Parts: sequence; structure tokens; C-alpha cells
Amino acid sequence: MAGKIIHGENLAVLESLPDGSINLIYIDPPFGTGQVRTHRRIKTGSGEATRTGFGGRTYQYETVSELAYRDDMPLDDYLAFLRVRLIEMYRVLAPTGSIYVHVDFHAVHHIRLMMDEIFGAERFLNEIIWAYDYGGRHRDRWPRKHDNILWYAKGSTWTFNRDDIDRIPYMAPGLVGPEKAAIGKLPTDVWWLTIVPTNSKERTGYPTQKPLGLVERIIRASSNEGEMVADFFGGSGTTAVAAQQLGREFLYVDTNGEAVAIARNRLASGSAGEG
Repeated sequence: MAGKIIHGENLAVLESLPDGSINLIYIDPPFGTGQVRTHRRIKTGSGEATRTGFGGRTYQYETVSELAYRDDMPLDDYLAFLRVRLIEMYRVLAPTGSIYVHVDFHAVHHIRLMMDEIFGAERFLNEIIWAYDYGGRHRDRWPRKHDNILWYAKGSTWTFNRDDIDRIPYMAPGLVGPEKAAIGKLPTDVWWLTIVPTNSKERTGYPTQKPLGLVERIIRASSNEGEMVADFFGGSGTTAVAAQQLGREFLYVDTNGEAVAIARNRLASGSAGEG
């Protein structure tokens, strides 16, 4: 299936696109955390650096690669940056198209109001909670272990392929009977999906990589084969890979040359991982 990778500024790309040319947009923009996220790959057994591991044992290691992702824009600047792009995304969406905006607690309340203004509050369809369980635990509050995905439609009708969505096990299968239990149920607006495991073939090393299963569920539900799926903050290329594997056209855009290289490699290999 045809696809296009663009290494460039997403606003310039958006402004070059014709009205109504995109069927589905998924974006995972910076979250407005005020941080620079870094992911390092290390090789143990050699190198001058040392770490302390299980049981207090120390070992040598060396850094073999490092990827950084800037997310240090002040909140007001970040919201202004995102607003002008969301206005363009509204314009390029097809009349029956929709958009999923993946954010977290730092800015979701601001972005929800912004989306209401641009798309209309009546076009809000769901706030999906992607729940996961990894990382540290706060000692003075409930651990934050979810992201928010805002789903809006462009118009009064939209694509929702209910029968194409992957099913999940019932939490109490004994209450629904063996036939329903065997089929499973449709997910609700709370999605329990693991992050990409560190030892997975899917893992690219990109700091903000999202799991393929998460984006596949969105693409299956909200687009049809042969339609155009766009990601204007393309990152490691998960949206493009999912679209390619599901028979959709795709448009990938990112300003980060390292991210573009990772995405090209994943797409060229025809697999979810690095190839």
C-alpha cells in the first residue's frame, strides 16, 4: 500500500495539503512536560562506566546509542504551537474523518477545551484511557499510569468499524456463558495494553514509542482499507507501520532525522521492529 515519509516541519506540510484529503489522523505530540526525554542503549561487560545491579553487584557498561526527544516548550507556547496545527488538521480531514490526539495529564484539560473550540464540543466522541503498569511508584500520591487519547469527528458521521476491532477477554467470563466468553468483548474506553517491552522485536529505542497494538486498534476502528492515515508527529513510525500492515495509505511527518531513519527502516523491513 502506498505511503509517504516526509522529514520536515509538520505545519508546512499541513498547509500544502488539500482540504478533506485525510481520512484519519493519529498524533502523539509532545506532552508539555518541560523535559528532554532521553533513551540510552547500553552494552554490559565493557566500558568505563559502572552501574549497581541486583544484590548490590556492580558491572561495567558502555553507551552504544542515545536518542533524545525535546519536550521542554513552556505551556503557553506549546498550546499555541499545537492550536495552529490542529486548525490545519481540521481543514485537511475528510468530512467523515476523525482525529485521535494522544496526550497525558500535563495538558489534556487544556487540549480538550481547544479541541472543543476547533471541532465543536458536539464532535467529541471519546476520551480513551490507555492504562499500563510499569515504572516507579510515588510515595505521596497514586502512581500515574495512564495516557489520555481524545477522539473527535470532523462531521456528524464518522467511520467506526465495530466488527473489525480486536476483542478482549471478559473479566468475569462465568457471568456471560461459554459462547460469549469464547468470542470475547469489545474494549470500552479504558484500554489495558502493555508498553513496548525492552526485549521485544518491536522495540526501536525511540523514547516515546507507542505499542503497535494501540495504534492498530484505532486504525481498524476508524478507517477503511485504501484510505489515508496521517501522523504529523511520526516519531518511530508506529502509525505508518500499522497503516501499512492494515492496507491503508499513510503520511508520516517528523522533524527529527533520527526518528525518520528509524521509521524508514521499520517500513522497509516490512515488520514492526527494526528489521
